[in-house]
Amino acid sequence: MNENMNQQETVAAKPKRQKSKSQLMAAALLDKAYNDTIEAKARGEKIGWATSLFPQEIAETLGLHIVYPENHGAAIAAKKLADPFLQYAEAHDCNNDLCSYAKIDLAYADILDCSPASNMAKPDFLLVANNGCNEITKWFELISRKYQIPIFMIDMTYNHMPYVTESRVQYIKAQIEKVIEDLSAFTGKAWDQERFAEIMRISTVNRGLWEQVADYLALKPSPLSGFDLFNYMGPMVFTRGREETGDVMRQLISEIEEHIKNGTSTYPAKEEFRVFWEGIACWPYLSHNLKTLKKYGINVCATAYARAWSLDYTPGDLESLARAYSFTSSNNILLEESVRRRTEWNKKFSIDGSIYHVNLACKVMVCQQQELMRRVSEACGNLPYMAFDGDQADYRNFSEAQFETRIEAFAELMRKHREECENG
Repeated sequence: MNENMNQQETVAAKPKRQKSKSQLMAAALLDKAYNDTIEAKARGEKIGWATSLFPQEIAETLGLHIVYPENHGAAIAAKKLADPFLQYAEAHDCNNDLCSYAKIDLAYADILDCSPASNMAKPDFLLVANNGCNEITKWFELISRKYQIPIFMIDMTYNHMPYVTESRVQYIKAQIEKVIEDLSAFTGKAWDQERFAEIMRISTVNRGLWEQVADYLALKPSPLSGFDLFNYMGPMVFTRGREETGDVMRQLISEIEEHIKNGTSTYPAKEEFRVFWEGIACWPYLSHNLKTLKKYGINVCATAYARAWSLDYTPGDLESLARAYSFTSSNNILLEESVRRRTEWNKKFSIDGSIYHVNLACKVMVCQQQELMRRVSEACGNLPYMAFDGDQADYRNFSEAQFETRIEAFAELMRKHREECENG
């Protein structure tokens, strides 16, 4: 076992702080989603795997049980269980530079029956949307061939305008209608338009609660650690269309307001600097990243990643659903729109600097990153920024020493920039 893995095990062995009620509720909700899928499979129902940005409203309306391999891969990585999957995948024709979620999932599909992380039942169908990336399409195609099961896919298309054109809306809407028809026929589940509108309504309420949670980070100092958003993303992906997710968010909001009342925070240090986190979290190193950031009083107060599931649409309106899903991911919009969104967030959340995760597992997310860094910095008055090499799930592609050294220099850069601004 290499040095990095030993270091991860050492961190994992340290006692953890007691979880809040909302954290326990969120974990129980996800466990139930996995267990319900396993039980449905045992009853003979058809269950599916889905990409994280596939319209969950469709499966919820039909009463289908689905799970999300991307979330599953993140959970495996966060629990320090990724190594055997990564090693297996690379020993079976997967290159090291492929998406680490894909490698974990493709290996999991092969060794599912003997894996210590076997909480995803074998799928009978796949739900795919390429608004996150195109590699996921090939990844799910391989799963389809392995299990000889159908793929129900929605092509979201890249947006070459700062909005979704009407022709694209109609194109995506027609695909959604076809998926609903074909999926209903395949599973034997009847479509209910009124239930569809209700699921969209619940999802909209939960979206509002999620936005409220994220907006608390605009307070100075923040009553919560920005890394908390990463820990609560699961319900927004898995169960956004369920009332129970709203219960989790309301409990979390209650806890945050208690912190505000008491002048406390879930951020475990004095907040000196407020930063924007660009990209997916380094799941195997969340605790290390937080420990390093809090050493310099750096709190992550904004991130685009957590907002990808904050979809804004009109309940019951299929066209607004199509438009929302085609315009939510940073990978599916113009660079200018990405800059505009980040500039707006940096002002709203009083950001002192940006941290860019150069994610070796996600080429599409980092292909424009250098230009994004430059433009956002210029748009925000030469705002300081830094970048570090990492990976969303492969612990081997991250250096603790590099991260620590760069954060130390970044804190000094932000301090100097603040002093210059204060001195005019």
